[in-house]
Formats: sequence, C-alpha cells, structure tokens
Amino acid sequence: MNIGIDLGGTKIQVGIEKEGKIIHKTKALLKEKDDLESTLNQVKQFIEPLTQHKVDGIGIGVPSVVDVAKGIVYNVTNIPSWKKVSLKDILEDEFKLPVFVNNDVNCFTIGEHKFGLGRDYSCMVGMSIGTGLGSGIIIGNKLYAGTNCGAGEIGLLPYKDKNIEYYASGNFFSAFHQTTALDAFNQAERGDEKALELWEAFGYHFGAAVQVVMYTYDPEAIVIGGSVANAFPYFEASMKASFSDFIYPESIKKLKIHLTKNEDIALLGAAALVDLSLEHANGLV
Repeated sequence: MNIGIDLGGTKIQVGIEKEGKIIHKTKALLKEKDDLESTLNQVKQFIEPLTQHKVDGIGIGVPSVVDVAKGIVYNVTNIPSWKKVSLKDILEDEFKLPVFVNNDVNCFTIGEHKFGLGRDYSCMVGMSIGTGLGSGIIIGNKLYAGTNCGAGEIGLLPYKDKNIEYYASGNFFSAFHQTTALDAFNQAERGDEKALELWEAFGYHFGAAVQVVMYTYDPEAIVIGGSVANAFPYFEASMKASFSDFIYPESIKKLKIHLTKNEDIALLGAAALVDLSLEHANGLV
C-alpha cells in the first residue's frame, strides 16, 4: 500500500492505494498559501494519520515543473510561497518513508494507464482541462516526462494571439467571455443558447489542442480529465468537426478519445509513483 497525494493550487486530496482503489481518502482546501511553513504544515497534517497504516512510500502530484530525481518543485500554480521547495527531502525527513514527486497531470496519466481507461494502450496521452491545459504522455508503456519534467505542456504553445491554454481551458470563459466554465456548464444544462454556442466555440479550440497531441505523439488514445471535462458532451461534436483540418485523416479516425470515469485516478497515479520509482531503481523497468 502507498499514500497518494494530489496537491492542487486550491485544495489537497490524500488517500491510500490498496489493490487499485483509494481508501481513507481526505480532501480539504489549502489555507495560508502565502506562507511556506504554514502550507507545508497543512500538507504534513493530512499525511500524518495515513502513516499509521503499513505503507511503503508516498507519491505526490503537484501542478508545477518538478526535478523528479531530487523531488524539488518550482513555482507551484496558485501557491505563491512555493517558488522552489525540496518537497521530497522535507517529507522524507518528517515521515521516514520514501517520497516521489511528479507533475499532477503526469500522475493523472499514470493512473489512467495503470488503473483506468488507458490500460489497453501502450501509447496514450492524458489531457487535463481546468484553469489551465496540460497533458501527460505514455510511450511504450512508460511515462515520458522530458529532461525537466516539462514534456506535455501543450497549453503553452503559441495559438492565435496568445497560446492554446487561453482558448482550450477555463481561461477561455473568464478571459474572453466574463464568465466561468462552471457557470457556462450550468447554463448549458438548462439549454441556454449562448452557453451552448460558447461550448461549441470551445470545442473547436480544444480540437486544435488534440491535433497538436496527434502531430507530436501520435497516440492510440487520449483520456480527458479535469474540472472542465464534465462539459465534454457540449463540446465533443465541434471538437471532432475541427479534425477536418487534420492532414492525416485516417490516423485521427483511429484515435480513441475517452472521458475519465474515476474521480480518484490522480490519487491512484500519485500512489503508483512509489512502485514505479522503486522498480526503476531496482532495474525492473
């Protein structure tokens, strides 16, 4: 059993992975994010009760670039005090357990590949749509994170007058339409025509992001998650319509696109970091 932690910019979730399921799950909002020690203490307080169980290690996903080897996180999204934090060393000193740190979308992708909808694919991509847009990449049944754990940051690629993230994430609604993705979703649920048009436009932009993934990694499948993913039925059609621009139509016709079904998948992926990292250290993968 391993502890999995999903650390977001506004909240934290922790739990223990046991036989592919999460037990003893807790989640809460993060407070006092401007103070490093206070935020770290909150994280430690959530982990402490779980260490009373017989666990082998701790895996944690964070919304930032990570030095995976050293477990250092940089400029964590929406946590101003976390500019450069040696998270691995801090938590290992506190709990005397091995700790492994990675990007949160990578953890989501590992979770889908190991426990979820990506199990049948050796080459797949996880795409997380929230306030930003990120992706994790599995090639040859292994996570590809790049030299600096920065692979998959497709949202930062130039697009129109800004970048893809501005148009294919929650930013699209707040920056251009003075609303939120949640409000637009609720209005679409009520049949509001303007909201439905917004989601249609969003789908074309997100389709452009999918095409970038296809041109770059040519995966068998994409699994979509994140807070905006619930609205997939409202942008699926326009997303697929945008594929008419794709230069290799037969390739994109074969692409399988799934919507995540497990709310604990990022926790499962974070917990899986422990076994994957220990296996790698022992030369088993």
